[in-house]
Amino acid sequence: MADDSPLSTSGSYVKAGAAFDRDMNYIPDRITRTGGAPVDDRAGTGKPPVADAPTWPVEPGRYRLIAAKACPWATRALIVRDLLGLQDAISVGLPGPTHDARSWTFDLDPGGVDPVLGIERLQDAYFARYPDYPRGITVPAIVEVATGAVVTNDFPWITHDLFFEWRDLHAPDAPDLWPADVRDEMEDVMLRVFTEVNNGVYRCGFAGSQEAYDAAYERLWTAMDWLEERLADRRYLMGEQITEADVRLFTTLARFDAVYHGHFKCNRNQLIDLPNLWRYARDLYHQPAFGQNTDFEQIKQHYYVVQTDINPTQIVPRGPDLSVWD
Repeated sequence: MADDSPLSTSGSYVKAGAAFDRDMNYIPDRITRTGGAPVDDRAGTGKPPVADAPTWPVEPGRYRLIAAKACPWATRALIVRDLLGLQDAISVGLPGPTHDARSWTFDLDPGGVDPVLGIERLQDAYFARYPDYPRGITVPAIVEVATGAVVTNDFPWITHDLFFEWRDLHAPDAPDLWPADVRDEMEDVMLRVFTEVNNGVYRCGFAGSQEAYDAAYERLWTAMDWLEERLADRRYLMGEQITEADVRLFTTLARFDAVYHGHFKCNRNQLIDLPNLWRYARDLYHQPAFGQNTDFEQIKQHYYVVQTDINPTQIVPRGPDLSVWD
């Protein structure tokens, strides 16, 4: 019997007959170096920043990053924060891997309450700023600690600005995640990764018809084959150094065999069948910022329990053998 309770996520994902199209309307605020105009306006998604969006000043300790390790978009922010050495500048709250129709919850914390914000649901931070917030309560989100109000949830700009706007607080050995000498090419690579791979797996999984699924499957594997070929003669997407492009691809690859191959029907190959992508993904995984923010059990719990449109029994598979990552 279908769960028709107001907390159920049933019916939230797959729309009959429809192709999946991600809603990219997020809270457009930016946290900038001085609270003034941002220093850079390209985020690798093909989406320009919102004109005249509110800005907030970078201040160590003022904000808290809320990011669930189950979510690929949120895990990006966790990885970038660690790569740049911003752990002391912006604290982190970690919701648990599952949520209902209302919100992510802090069920990993004692008493189910975030120890800094004092809230049980991320929804509370959104409502503290927008009492009638009409959209999804998403992670990552940056919350102002003093007011408990959400600042932004615009995920591509969050990691972009952690690099460009927070650089005065970076560790001395922080990597250059947006190198100027390959920036134009990197924008093209990130855009293709975003549209065809990051979103491509969702386009397969949330397809509402056979036709929509077939088209999504072909698009995804065209891009995966392109990536496999690109990585044949280079260590990372842009060469020998890690960039933001690698962060964005990694979070999808880390979930591929555990979730997307079966749950989202992206099953032409497993990641372990693609030698260049598999070598590349394991290389990144064994670097602390990537591996320590990758929790395979939370990942599986999230997709298989929350997305009841696809998995109505909410049974979480025991496989695959994830020890191969080690």
